[in-house]
Amino acid sequence: MSESWFYKWRHGDQSVRRARRRALAETVRWLFHLHRGTYGSPRITAELRARGWSVSKNTVATLMAELGLAARRPRPRRGPYKGPRTHPQPVDLVRRDFSPPEAPDRFWVGDLTEIPNDEGRLYLASVLDLHSRRIVGFALGSRHNPALATAALLAAIAARGGHVDGVVLHTDQGGEYTATDFADTCRQSGVTQSMGRTGSALDNAVIESWHSTLEFELLTRHEFTTRAEAKTPSPTTSTGTTPNAAIRPAAD
Repeated sequence: MSESWFYKWRHGDQSVRRARRRALAETVRWLFHLHRGTYGSPRITAELRARGWSVSKNTVATLMAELGLAARRPRPRRGPYKGPRTHPQPVDLVRRDFSPPEAPDRFWVGDLTEIPNDEGRLYLASVLDLHSRRIVGFALGSRHNPALATAALLAAIAARGGHVDGVVLHTDQGGEYTATDFADTCRQSGVTQSMGRTGSALDNAVIESWHSTLEFELLTRHEFTTRAEAKTPSPTTSTGTTPNAAIRPAAD
């Protein structure tokens, strides 16, 4: 070891670079806790840049690892629901191109997820507009079936004034979306169905990501005692969810 490095170790590194890194680490820690541990390195980096910091995502990721700050924990993933196929599979009209269209009601994506509660099973079906990245229709029910998916679609159509001719609805190949009743509703409403490949979450990545964010930022941090409590509208969260009072839960 050189003499200069010995004295730097003995008296502490007082360099400008080291001081900046300490300040950056404290700011990262503060932002992480400010957002209740829900922000990972990309969103923390965006916040830092908005506050005037010139920093890369890799640097933030390294600091978060050193500080033991991890927003998401790995968890096992359940396989997709596979119901009986009652009509020919629609083609994939999206092909993983989820860039926002120039106008609303061009491309919608849909999926279902479970809402944990102490009373029993409860499922949420959602329809999201790729233009705004916001939910335009949803429905809640105790059964994971085509009726629930249809209720969410009808809610989205009603929220758009009842006229959505030409909109493409992209989903997975779950039994809820391959059912004849759901296909008939799409056809009668002027909605064109599009489907990704079986078991490929990336083929429907936007709505999968939205449900993942909903689960991580809300469902893992709030325990619902009853289904009614889970259905109660709540203030808008960072996921962009704003429950519409005109949308009623699907009939069980």
